[in-house]
Amino acid sequence: MAVVGVLALQGSYNEHMSALRRIGVKGVEVRKPEQLQGIDSLIIPGGESTTMAKLANYHNLFPALREFVGAGKPVWGTCAGLIFLANKAVGQKSGGQELVGGLDCTVHRNFFGSQLQSFETELSVPMLAEKEGGSNTCRGVFIRAPAILEVGSDVEILADCPVPSGKPSITIPSSVGVEEEVYSKDRVIVAVRQGNILATAFHPELTSDCRWHRFFLDMDKESHPKAFCALSLSSSSRDSEGRSMTKPFDLPIFE
Repeated sequence: MAVVGVLALQGSYNEHMSALRRIGVKGVEVRKPEQLQGIDSLIIPGGESTTMAKLANYHNLFPALREFVGAGKPVWGTCAGLIFLANKAVGQKSGGQELVGGLDCTVHRNFFGSQLQSFETELSVPMLAEKEGGSNTCRGVFIRAPAILEVGSDVEILADCPVPSGKPSITIPSSVGVEEEVYSKDRVIVAVRQGNILATAFHPELTSDCRWHRFFLDMDKESHPKAFCALSLSSSSRDSEGRSMTKPFDLPIFE
């Protein structure tokens, strides 16, 4: 049975563990480098990215995380996890923070603003619906969220959303000798995939829609022959997307 690790330094790791339990997959909390050796894939949850980076440094996790990503094992970063996986991050605090890297993109750390600018919206996700069934939209929960400003040619865009009206201008720092560019597009990227890396600027683990977790597990199935032993889901208690029919779709589920 394949095992999914969840980086459990800070943030919404409990919610990811709960989502994995709901679909019958074994999840283990990861806090030390040696614990990465016993897992087949890894989720880096949302949280406070600077705090997570400090804790990762304290536990000497960055070399092991880079090795894990470089080995081609599936890795999914949500919110702060997206920042961790980006090759380049802007809008950081003074001094910046260390990144794992591997995802060919530029991410803005607080694109949507402060905690007060957190929001929920419906996202168009035709690729997710094609792979996992269900609606062509999903609920996006954005909490002091980042966004992806630019992606490389090998990065597949899975979802974007409108830039909020009245939002202050975002400047994209450029390389030496090139003028800075103001982000002027009316939509911004919030979910991507590049090979073994999946990244979302929002929090699927805070809703009862498990399709993003199933999508990620399908990535693991593509790269590993191990079987996933999923719990039987009764048609009377689950819909076609694996969501509980007795709990609201857009509310967190805690077990």
